[in-house]
Formats: sequence, C-alpha cells, structure tokens
Amino acid sequence: MATAGLLLGGTAAAQDLNAARVASAAEPEYDSFIVKYRAGTPERGNPAAMMRSLGGNGRSLGALGAGNGKGKALGFSHGRRLATGADLVRTDRKLDRVEAQAMMRLIAANPDVEYIQPNYKQRALSTPNDPRFAEQWHYANSATGARVPAAWDQADGSGVVVAVVDSGIVAHNDLNANILPGYDMVSSVNGGSSFECSRYGLPAGCGGSQDGNGRDADATDASASTTGVHGTHVAGTIAAVTNNGTGVAGIAFKAKVVPVRALGKDGLGDTADIADGIIWASGGSVAGLPANANPAEVINLSLGGDRPCSDTPAYQDAINTAIANGSVVVAAAGNSNIDVANATPASCNNVISVAASDNKGNRAFYSSWGATIDITAPGGETCSPSTEFLPLNQAPSCTRSHDEEGVLSTVAGNGYAFFQGTSMATPHVAGIVALIQSAASTPKTPAQIRTILADTARPIAASKCPGGCGPGLIDAAAAVAAVTGNDPVDPPTDPVDPGRQTYANTADVGIRDYRKVESAISVSGRSGKAPTDAVIRVDIRHTYRGDLRVDLVAPDGSAYLLANRSGGGTDNIIGSATLDLSSETLNGTWKLRVNDNAGGDVGYINEWSLTF
Repeated sequence: MATAGLLLGGTAAAQDLNAARVASAAEPEYDSFIVKYRAGTPERGNPAAMMRSLGGNGRSLGALGAGNGKGKALGFSHGRRLATGADLVRTDRKLDRVEAQAMMRLIAANPDVEYIQPNYKQRALSTPNDPRFAEQWHYANSATGARVPAAWDQADGSGVVVAVVDSGIVAHNDLNANILPGYDMVSSVNGGSSFECSRYGLPAGCGGSQDGNGRDADATDASASTTGVHGTHVAGTIAAVTNNGTGVAGIAFKAKVVPVRALGKDGLGDTADIADGIIWASGGSVAGLPANANPAEVINLSLGGDRPCSDTPAYQDAINTAIANGSVVVAAAGNSNIDVANATPASCNNVISVAASDNKGNRAFYSSWGATIDITAPGGETCSPSTEFLPLNQAPSCTRSHDEEGVLSTVAGNGYAFFQGTSMATPHVAGIVALIQSAASTPKTPAQIRTILADTARPIAASKCPGGCGPGLIDAAAAVAAVTGNDPVDPPTDPVDPGRQTYANTADVGIRDYRKVESAISVSGRSGKAPTDAVIRVDIRHTYRGDLRVDLVAPDGSAYLLANRSGGGTDNIIGSATLDLSSETLNGTWKLRVNDNAGGDVGYINEWSLTF
C-alpha cells in the first residue's frame, strides 16, 4: 500500500526552512496541521473517528512540545473539514520543526493516511502566468537552470536599460512595451561582394542594410526573415513582458531594451558599425548621429568572430569607451568549440565572457571554453552531435534534433522559438546583471559584477566541461542576494515521501580562518536520481556566520549554494534547505563544503544530514 505524504519545508512557514535561509530568524513553531485520510476509511467519513485515531497517536507523543506540556499526551482538536476532503487539526501545544516532523512521521506511518502537512502561511512569490514559462527550463530553480524565479522576489530590473547590439528587432506583442527607441548602425546598403561573402558560404550582399538607406533611427526596418529574428530572440530573454498571460517571461521584465542594429543581411556586420553601436549604446558620441537618450547600464553582445581581440583593437577601444561611460559589457564566447582567447569580442579586456550550458548542466557541445570564461549560462541544444562532447577545437556539427532543449524566446510574427547558442546564454547574463543593478543601492562596476557572478556561481565539474567553464553556472538568486544582503528564497516544493532515507555525518570538523573544509557522506545501495525535493540539514557552529560560504557538493562535483556570507555577525548556521537534485545520481560521496573567507572567528561543522 502506498505510504502517506508529508510536508515540512516550503517557502513560507518560516524562512529558515528554505534553501540558504538558515538560522537568521527564530526557529518556527507549529500547532496547526492538515491531515487527509484515504477515501473509504472510517476517519475520512467521520471526524470523530479521525480524532480518536489522532488521540491514540497523541499518547505516544507525550515527549513533544515545549514547557509544562512535555510528558503529557499530545492533544488534538478538530478545526474544520476542507473542500479537498482533508481536515484542519490543531495540537494543544506548539511544536518545533523536529517535533513536528516526528509527529507527522508517526501519523503518516498509518497506511490509512494519505498525507499530513503543516498549515503553512504562504507568501506571494513571483511565478509568472505566462503560458509558456514552464517550457523555459533555462530559468528554473534547478541544478541546470539559472535560478531566475528565486531572484524575482528581490529584483525585477526596474529602472535599468539594456542595449542589445545585434540584428535589430521586430515588433512583438510580448516585447513591444519594454522597447525604447534604438538605432540602425548598418551603413552598407549593398553589403559584401561575392568574394567577401563566399568565405562565410553566403551569396553577395551579406551584411547589407536591406532598407535601401543605410544608417537611420529605425532598428526595426530590416527583413525579419534574415536579420531581425536573432536580436528579437535575445531581447525577449532579457525583457519579454511578464505576467501578461501571454507567451514567455523575460529575466529582467521591468527593464527596458534599446535595440541597436549592427548586423545586416544574413546576420553579418562590420566591425566599424558594431564598434559605433557599442559606443552609441553606452551614451557616447558618434559623428552624425543623435545622442542616445537612454544610455545603457548593460550592453549585450551576442555576436563575434574567431580571432583574438588583439587583432581587432577597434573592439577594445569601443569597449573601453563603454566601460568609461558606466556600461557593463556582456559578450558571447562563441559557437566554434575553441578557446575563448581566440574569440572576439569575448576575449577583450573588461567584458564579461559567457559560455553556454545544456539542459543537463554540461558545457554545450558548440560553446567555446577556456581559462578566461567569466561565467556559464544556459544556451541550450536544439541539436547535438552523436557524442556528448566533441574534441576541443573540432568544428561543431549536429546529428540529432531536440528543439525543446533549446532556449525559448520571442521571434517574428508574434511567435516563439527554441534557439541554441552562446548568443542565447549571453542575454541570461545581461538580464541577471540588470537584476543585480536594480537591486543594488548604488550601481556596481563591471569588476564588481564579475566578482559577484563568480562568487555566486555553481561550479561545474571538469567532466561536464572539457576546456573549462570559468567559475561555473550562473545563479541569479544568489547573485542578487549578494547585493541585497538577503539569502534567496525558493518556491514551495512537493511533499516529502516519508519512506525515503536519511544519511548523516555527526563528526565535528573544525573551521579555521581563510580555510576550506569538507565533511563527507557516502551513499550506496540506491538506484536512480535524487529527487526534486531533497532535504539537507546543517548545524554549523561559528561566531560570525557572515564569514562563511556553504555549499552542498554532489558526487559529480556540482555545487549547490546554501549560504553566501549572509547574516552578518550573528552566530551559527542551523536549519534546513530543500533542493532540486534531480540531475544527480543518488549513489556516491556527497560533501558539505564550508569556506571561511575572513579572520578573527572560528568554529566547526557540528553535524549535517541528507534526506532523499
């Protein structure tokens, strides 16, 4: 017979029951629960029978509850029957988390019980009503998503302008409201000659303006079939209108986008036009052009070529100007499976270079890589080769198609499509930078942004990223929390199965100043993947919790952030977190890793456990 479900976690009963939100508030207490007996049982049909059953449990639970109540049978009273067929009941004294868990497990052991859970007080969370949001796996609060929804309770991009220097944009009902006036920088009306275009496998005219007049103030005047779709897809990831009951969500959905068309026909553009576009987007002066009335705090460059930045000093000049004007420049690493040191503009100084990951947390097969990658973000794979990874420097090619594993965003005709590429990963980072800037009390410099992204990234195991993915996969929630001082709050999770197992390590591990320590738990004899609602409990004793970064490290080396130098000078990190570990195999060695990042205070890992 199926076991009962029970729930002790979620987002709202108390914040210290959420990922990373541990011990910054008082331990919660519970005295109201929802219990549902299975159809056909006496307890389901008769509240009096239900109360007699609960009363029998109460006699076994006399040790539970604080104060004078301990030692006496735990009493229950009936509240009301809910429309779901469950019943609201109350205990005669308040229970802490451990006591409530023990009480619920005892009741759930009765095969007639369908589930029991606390009667949580929920708070509103920013989960969009856009119908295709569920297909945007790349935003998800998961091991392979960017954890965007968990950031939306702290920031939405309000007041930030992001420039998309790309192929221009087309009108789209799910995007128009967040678009500001831009500019068409493409100066060549006719495009390249047959000889110039042949090197790209294209006919004459590549890179042409297609509008018959070269540069003008209309970034939407190109043929969508050959140019505007790319820029529209990028812009949608950054700032598609959200909570409008239509299409998809944007990452920084209250930000505004300035489209700068610098790529012409067939997606090609001249360095001179792109450099002018970067400077104009940042608020700089370009001869013969009106000033940009909305200088960008963030500039997205989902474009590039396979050559080092030293070969294109015009890019470096333009980027230097944009940085001096106060912009953060985010650039795609490229799709050639080469060292990013040989990709432009991603290899230029002061840009944030972005590699792409797939929906399994691997480096995408096409993505460039290397020691100078600043961050990795979901870029998806709408197609893939026959092997998971190509030899480094081998030109990417596809043999299998699977569109739904790409990045979903806006395209022409008020439509939506899945694309793949570092071009798709880059606007994830640009959008998250916009969230950071909107949450920060004062704007962060490009160097500060780079540090925040690196410090909050989730490391990617070398086996998942041949060539190197920099500090790891971007974490929107942790990055925004780093500037707000608040730990990220995750949405509610599914009920916990009481039949799962708990693994613990109770050995003390000392924490010394400026050191990293780990405590391990080995899991064996299990099969398959971990669940979406694994529970980790930690008890770390330390005299200044603000010194500590705490991660759960999976057997494959993937890291899940639990706390990141939050809580200031308060003592200890004691509590639990619910994590989506569904991409991880259960068996293997799991580690609790603690980094002490300052001096003057020490402590120890007292104990920790995993339940899954």
